[in-house]
Amino acid sequence: MEKKIASFGSWRSPITADIVARQSVRFGEVVVDGSDIYWVESRPAENGRNVIVCYDSKGNVSDVIASPFSARSRVHEYGGGAFTVCDGMVFFTNFADQRIYRQGPDRIAVPLTPDVNKRYADVVVDILRGRLVCIQEDHTQSGEPANSIIDIDIAGSRKVRVLTSGNDFYASPRVSPDGSSIAWLTWNHPNMPWDGTELWVAEIDNEGTLSSRRKIAGGVSESIFQPEWSPQGILYYVSDRNGWWNIYMSVEGKVEAVTELDAEFGVPLWNFGLTTYGFLSEDRIACTYNQKGICYLATVDLNKKELSQIKSQFTYITHLKTAGDFIVFQGGSPTSALTVVRYNTKKSEETIIKASADTPIDPGYISEPDPIEFKTTDGLKSYGFYYPPKNRDYNVTQGELPPLIVVTHGGPTSCSYTSLDLELQFWTSRGFAVLDVNYGGSTGFGRPFRERLKGTWGIVDVDDCINGVRYLTDKGLADRNRVIICGSSAGGYTVLCALTFRNFFKAGASYYGISDLEALARSTHKFESRYLDGLVGPYPEALKTYRDRSPLCHTEHLSAPVIFFQGLEDKVVPPDQAEKMVSSLREKGVPVAYLTFEEEQHGFRKTENIKRALEAELYFYSRIFGFKLSDEVESVKIVNM
Repeated sequence: MEKKIASFGSWRSPITADIVARQSVRFGEVVVDGSDIYWVESRPAENGRNVIVCYDSKGNVSDVIASPFSARSRVHEYGGGAFTVCDGMVFFTNFADQRIYRQGPDRIAVPLTPDVNKRYADVVVDILRGRLVCIQEDHTQSGEPANSIIDIDIAGSRKVRVLTSGNDFYASPRVSPDGSSIAWLTWNHPNMPWDGTELWVAEIDNEGTLSSRRKIAGGVSESIFQPEWSPQGILYYVSDRNGWWNIYMSVEGKVEAVTELDAEFGVPLWNFGLTTYGFLSEDRIACTYNQKGICYLATVDLNKKELSQIKSQFTYITHLKTAGDFIVFQGGSPTSALTVVRYNTKKSEETIIKASADTPIDPGYISEPDPIEFKTTDGLKSYGFYYPPKNRDYNVTQGELPPLIVVTHGGPTSCSYTSLDLELQFWTSRGFAVLDVNYGGSTGFGRPFRERLKGTWGIVDVDDCINGVRYLTDKGLADRNRVIICGSSAGGYTVLCALTFRNFFKAGASYYGISDLEALARSTHKFESRYLDGLVGPYPEALKTYRDRSPLCHTEHLSAPVIFFQGLEDKVVPPDQAEKMVSSLREKGVPVAYLTFEEEQHGFRKTENIKRALEAELYFYSRIFGFKLSDEVESVKIVNM
């Protein structure tokens, strides 16, 4: 078929917003129970309901919980760790009331916790004592909610008992195989878990209470992740004490390194239930690690302390669990979306269990990432993935360079990976180039890189985005006059800083982005209430810095068009953050559009809203840069246009 010639941005693509929205199923944590594999699916077609799904020993895939139940915790607002399974019995936190339910083979869900204003996450089963152990977040009193580790009677008495409390945060309670000990993580304000956590262990008596509490590792400048007991009761964990998250073990009070690699075997604990390693036997673990945004699968011989990489098609690996000779994980690659995978270590075989996207896309429309490294401020390096425009039906217009969308991930401690993202391909298949930036502060490059944002948020991240663009435009890979910056949450803050404090980008899109740091410091939820102490400075002592770095306080410098997207039930970044910014731009005469979505929180979960936002963003760019759309999309009201 003869290829067409059309301007970048106006190419017709089979990757429609409707396909992106329908395929935007999000996978959550994985649980292995014997030969059965469970995971969570967040389904836009069901208004974002989180469904527990089971793959059984016969190869059948079925939903475990029925509507209206949704397995989603709101502890720390970001949740995670919302369910576990033991001998076929499922225990889960229901989103609507945040109570824990027990569900057996009869599929009848029975509440185990009282109907009060408390939340639960990170549930584990203490088989010996017939109880659950988990994190509780108590919202029944005024002020900050109180976090603790509790136990819950499995029989259904609705008795809840606090096992340990007093610190600001707790995570990862893990009971030893013989039931004699428990390990957990804890930390206090102003630390975030990737800044500094402590690993504690206690003995469990016959009554289930804790004694002989002792700290094993960690502190205010050492981040501990995922404590796990080996089959014989040796405690393992991940620590960044050497500048990288590596695996360690605690033997008779002594710390021994299991891995020593310039790589990240841990991840930022934004959600509960995150796992990166598991035991295949007493002498062997399976693990995944991240180097510069590329994930690898491996095993470690614990006797020799030798790591052996496993050949895998997947470059993004998360939620790793083990069961006998099998490794179960969620994996993605540049040509495949996130997938539940089972790997047989004996046969070296990967089996695809369930893919998050079930509509095949012709490779002729898939742009694959090119990893780039570029110089940035102070002679340092930063990183990213460059995606060129790609559509098998079109030739490039001679002499024309593509518009470039710079994507800024959230967190800001997150990391840009190379798993197939249909939303990103929506743009490249229409003739946009995309730069997905791993700016200073990202995970995957060691603790010093992660700490580049200490006191410099809104500066270092913006510098890295700009320098990444300069690298590409110097190579003739993008049109310097059509550079767009887009991001959500913390990434949205980077967007607004770049557009306000630098005269570089020509347009931007902010998805529930932060515009007023002072308001965020005063009103955000407990988990992040002191996050800005490290990124900006202590509040209110550093009030001047907060105002200097808040785009809302400096809208007189903003002259680039912006489109804002906001969930009206967002508790992390409340709607007034966007509304004040939009109002200022309207008064200033800058082209601006604002779309709100009812019943959406921090991140959009409904099919129709995901579709509407994507099409609205495309429409906005077409009006700003004057190219003709190949798609028929609903128009957007752009003020001052």
